[in-house]
Amino acid sequence: MSEWLISLEGTEAGRQLALGLALLAAILHAFFGALQKGRHDPWLSRGAIDFCYGVIAMPFALFVVPWPEPHMWPIFAIAFVIHVGYKIAQGYTYTKGAYTVVYPVVRGTGPIFTVIGAYFLFGEVFNLIQWLGVATLVAGIFGLAVYNLRHVTVDRDTLVVALWLAVLTGFFVAAYTTWDAYGIRATANPFTFLAWFFFLDGLVMPVVAYFRWQAMPDRPDPWPLMRRGLIGGLIAYLSFGSIMMATRLDSVGEAAVLRETSTVFAALIGWLMLNERVGPRRLVLMALIAVGAVIVEMGG
Repeated sequence: MSEWLISLEGTEAGRQLALGLALLAAILHAFFGALQKGRHDPWLSRGAIDFCYGVIAMPFALFVVPWPEPHMWPIFAIAFVIHVGYKIAQGYTYTKGAYTVVYPVVRGTGPIFTVIGAYFLFGEVFNLIQWLGVATLVAGIFGLAVYNLRHVTVDRDTLVVALWLAVLTGFFVAAYTTWDAYGIRATANPFTFLAWFFFLDGLVMPVVAYFRWQAMPDRPDPWPLMRRGLIGGLIAYLSFGSIMMATRLDSVGEAAVLRETSTVFAALIGWLMLNERVGPRRLVLMALIAVGAVIVEMGG
């Protein structure tokens, strides 16, 4: 299968497959974020998710896929640090703000940084129409932030901090999207990168979650957490794997921007699953972010 995927790189079929994979990643990531932000503590949810996908990835990394080439170990080390920083920032973001408030800012700011990173790392350049799409996306982000500052009452005392943390998390999203795209292109077999990434990435947050759980005066039952972790782990494989394959097959910047149509799906999930009111104005602003992403893709 890896040979077939590699054969599609730089082709129109590869571009179309990358488009579908980026959209799949958008839908799945909205569900993934809702799982972490759901009724359990975000740190515990993340720890359970990472534990599950790390355990699942371990036999594939050790016994199924080819072992990484020597030059891949520094790439994995940097990716490990970036992802730990992302998870810490994301955990604090979800702790301080409502899902439908912080998630669009996280996912909306990520592509801006990714486009810049893709220029320096891969030499990707956007045309005028694509920059119009980026501007539309930015307008949606800032409009949403201003609206939240004026009208949102949930977690009002931590709202400003939550928005700044969301921007920081968006920076980490861009960092890992760009660096991981570099990593999956640097190895001969893309499944080697994915298997070892999930194995190594699952080592830290379970430990953090365990100590946090131990310190709680009223500890939640771990089994519902592990069920949530298993579901989240499987979604993570499909979501992260899809976007990484998309970045190998086509433009990193375009794939990253298109993934941010997840803001619309996040609004629906927050309303249906988390009982968070969205309202028509916020929905329009979230849709504006998604429209900007579509303009970028169509302009390319």
